Amino acid sequence: MEANSFAASKTVAGIDIYYEYYQHPASRDTIVLIHGFLSSLFSFRHLVPLLKEDYSVISVDLPPFGKSGKRTSYEYSYKNLARTLTELMDGLNISTYTVIGHSMGGQIALNILRHFPGKASKAVLLCSSGYLKPAGRALMLSSRLPLFHLYVKYHLGRSGVEKNLRNVVHDHSLIDDEMREGYLAPFMDNGIFKGLTRMIRDREGDLPQEALRQIQTPCLLIWGEHDKVVPLSVGKRLARDLPQANLIVLEDTGHLVPEERPEEVASHIRKFIGEPLQQTNR
Repeated sequence: MEANSFAASKTVAGIDIYYEYYQHPASRDTIVLIHGFLSSLFSFRHLVPLLKEDYSVISVDLPPFGKSGKRTSYEYSYKNLARTLTELMDGLNISTYTVIGHSMGGQIALNILRHFPGKASKAVLLCSSGYLKPAGRALMLSSRLPLFHLYVKYHLGRSGVEKNLRNVVHDHSLIDDEMREGYLAPFMDNGIFKGLTRMIRDREGDLPQEALRQIQTPCLLIWGEHDKVVPLSVGKRLARDLPQANLIVLEDTGHLVPEERPEEVASHIRKFIGEPLQQTNR
């Protein structure tokens, strides 16, 4: 059955949130996709067509990325981003859902589970960020300089989209012009650099071990064997600290698992949503 799809922007918590909604005509399950740092919902372009066959799917641009707002008055902490997403779902009258987060998006998903229990019934963490500390004092102080956002722009420009893609994709033959342009597009709006500067100050660090151990929501962890950004060791540690977690490792795969292995990821998600969790890591 064909999903009814539309794109929209909704003001939530004082900032515009852009999202794409694929409403399944029969399924009662909804999936919420949260992308990673320096990315956008473009990173789920291969996964969405597979998931919308069986579920309603909402893919969101996190502020200040993609087509969402970039206001410097917004608080870009993980907890507030998590709150903003739960308020978006409340506004769409979606009471419960499976949250799927890639990289930094995984950490925001964990913040939803920790700070807003009951909103997400399950979570899938794709190479999720974990155990990172807040920015150092010197960087936080520097971020308050009037033109610091220009330094952020210069720093990101030096690394370049090609170098970044080669770092996150294991099979470099997958990198083509469509991928380059898709990951570059969010940075054509200069407002993003001011938003990123504010994020440096607001990012409170990843959830500590003691907070993770209080999360009782079933979690599926999917990791790339050759992840250079968030090493597999982080996934193994998260699997130990989360009370109800299973870890799946994809061979010959890097950090960008939704791009490299969409069919395998979708298959594991279907099994996870459709079946109760059978194993815990204790």
